[in-house]
Amino acid sequence: MELRNLKTFMAVSEHLNLSKAAEQLGYTQPTVTIQIKALEEELGHTLISRSGNKTFLTPAGELLKKHGEKVFAQLQEMKQDLNQLDKVYGNLVIASPEFYCSHYLYLILKDYFKQYPQVNIRLVSCNSIEAVRMVHENKADIGIVGAEYQLSDIESIVIDREDLLFVASTELLQRIGEVDVLEELPILFDKNLEALSKKLFEEMNYSPPSIIECSSEETIKRSVLNQIGVCIIGSAMVEREVADGTLTVLHRFAKGLNTSIVYKKSRKPEQTIQTFSELVKEKWGSIKRSIKE
Repeated sequence: MELRNLKTFMAVSEHLNLSKAAEQLGYTQPTVTIQIKALEEELGHTLISRSGNKTFLTPAGELLKKHGEKVFAQLQEMKQDLNQLDKVYGNLVIASPEFYCSHYLYLILKDYFKQYPQVNIRLVSCNSIEAVRMVHENKADIGIVGAEYQLSDIESIVIDREDLLFVASTELLQRIGEVDVLEELPILFDKNLEALSKKLFEEMNYSPPSIIECSSEETIKRSVLNQIGVCIIGSAMVEREVADGTLTVLHRFAKGLNTSIVYKKSRKPEQTIQTFSELVKEKWGSIKRSIKE
């Protein structure tokens, strides 16, 4: 059955007037007559009858009208559901370290919510390893992390790169000297760097007396500023302190630290993930420049 013919019949059944139905549909009256006859031939029933100047539905016509209303109601509901696919709505859980949350993501989320107010957002502050684990286990939809992860089910998009530094308190170095600092004080580093730590130590030809592993870069920086030890840390985290001389760079590693967007490959087509990912890529560089100014 052609929907075009059924639609014509529904217009005739509403107006019970071929001329008005033709006007509503933008057809000529003969076209309406042809389509109704084609429908009657297909169904094997007369649908419309005339008595004088009046047009009325036959019992078969009344039955078809009843079912036709259901068909077009279902079609309308289908169109509405399909149109929702073009809209961004639902829930979005973002996992990321505190530094990215407090310096970048709050600004990006402001713009995102303006564009997509129907999305409910939850921002989870955690270390990069935990963020990737949450994405892998579908506890987070997307992560912004301080590393590039090569996992079979995870899409990893590098959006930034920063230097990886070995730093110490300038005041501490001046007071007891670099040799004593390195021989006596522990080294602090982010748990995310655990897999790289051996290579990093080899690059410096350095064997730390003890290690403090931490999941918070802010805690690591504050510990070094309070002269608890030395640390390996991303340059963005200590840029201001290095610039004003509070911290001294003892070594700049050959391997930098990547910032990446991560999400499950199987979920790449999802609108919330794609729209947020694109906005992060668009805004990250300008936010980084504004932080430096």
